[in-house]
Amino acid sequence: MYRNSRGRPGVILAAVAVAQFAIALDLSVVNVALPALRTALGFSPLGLSWVVHAYALTLGGCLLLGGRAADLFGRRRLFVLGLTVFGLCSLAGGLAQEPWQLIAARAGQGLGAAAAAPAALAMLTTTFTEGPRRVRALGVWSGVNAAGGALGVLAGGLLTEYAGWRWVMLVNLPIVALALALVPAGVPVDRRPARRDRLDVLGAVLATGGVGLLVLGVVRTESAGWGAAGTWAMLAAGAALLAGFVAAERRTAAPLLRLGLLRGRWVAGANVLVFFSTAGQFAAFYFVSLYMQQVLGMGAAATGAAFLPFSVSLVAGTLAATRITSAHTPRTALVPGALLAAAGLAWFAFISPDGGFVTDVLGPCLVTGLGVGLVIAPTVAAATTGVAPHEAGMASGLMNSSRQLGGCVGLAALATLAQHRTGTATGPAALNAGYALGLAVAAALFVLAAVVAVCVLPGRRAGDTGRPPAPKETGGTAKDPDEHRTDDELEGTPS
Repeated sequence: MYRNSRGRPGVILAAVAVAQFAIALDLSVVNVALPALRTALGFSPLGLSWVVHAYALTLGGCLLLGGRAADLFGRRRLFVLGLTVFGLCSLAGGLAQEPWQLIAARAGQGLGAAAAAPAALAMLTTTFTEGPRRVRALGVWSGVNAAGGALGVLAGGLLTEYAGWRWVMLVNLPIVALALALVPAGVPVDRRPARRDRLDVLGAVLATGGVGLLVLGVVRTESAGWGAAGTWAMLAAGAALLAGFVAAERRTAAPLLRLGLLRGRWVAGANVLVFFSTAGQFAAFYFVSLYMQQVLGMGAAATGAAFLPFSVSLVAGTLAATRITSAHTPRTALVPGALLAAAGLAWFAFISPDGGFVTDVLGPCLVTGLGVGLVIAPTVAAATTGVAPHEAGMASGLMNSSRQLGGCVGLAALATLAQHRTGTATGPAALNAGYALGLAVAAALFVLAAVVAVCVLPGRRAGDTGRPPAPKETGGTAKDPDEHRTDDELEGTPS
């Protein structure tokens, strides 16, 4: 049931879905265009990696801040601001003439996405109450998010080959324009709060710096390796800042992240689960794409088209997960989904240097896509279950941070393992061995996700929280009577 009669739930869902598609597309659309970017703008090998890392660093570092800012200053306001920054930086990137200009534009895109993504998800969770309607809405969000990431590879290949590299940036403009056009048609204006809590500036600095240094330390391993002193210094500094963040959040009355959220089994379990599953998913995209191009010799456009079966299977899995989660618990879809994804990636680990698309890619793509689709929507539903409306942005920022950090850490760690297996050899057989190892470890990460789902997530229905109705929003000042209670305690609360 919609909580604000001034808005139109269908339009809100459409605006959020279109925006999420653009953000997800941008995570992968640039990757296929990297060789063309290097030639056109004269990037050095190290500089080229920052086209990807600048986006990941600003996005991962600012998601918690973006989520809390949406709670305090208005979700519609942050949604519009974030999308506007994202679109303007996409235009700047498409017009870039120097390497630094493109890197700065990518950093700006990450900043805009860090504001828009948690605000969008928070709008969904406060528009639709817990239960089947929210699950269906999150199913649409999850399907669009996954399809955007998968289709980004196809779009990147086609645009690079037939329109030029600039269009991998400019393609965002009509998508962002459509999302912004939907806002006045049905997204309600933010309510003016009776009292607005101050933004936790110290927490924002510590969280952004800590996550940013962790991401920077991980991406640095591509050039310096895991054994470099500088790498571990950055990781240690990031961990120290995050420890300081936890200490600061315990003392402040208006925290950036209320630590009590993590005592609930839904939120804690879902964030650990999304870390492992995203780590496996991002690495799988990376290794399969490289296998098709560097071992099978497929071009950019053909590689992008080869991911279409994965996209179709993923959407089918998302639809199935929505039905299952509406009738049962997120765990009912998560466990078989994670195990199915693990089976598909284990099948991928048998790739051969003499193989082909039909024999080595198509079957595992269909199985993995179906499994990943069964995981995504229930994970989002679990991560927002039992969260009070005035903390929806906080929970959304936390989940998005877990996704981003899991993908970054997983990809860097598995890429290092693959490189160690490959060694200095550059032939197809050596590359194939490295990619196969990476895919096998990605399968193990999905098995860990299934274990977390079984051991941590509660076994009751997603919409049956066993708690009284959440209070109406008052712009961030309302208090949840159960906010300091764990899910185990809530399960025993009488209806």
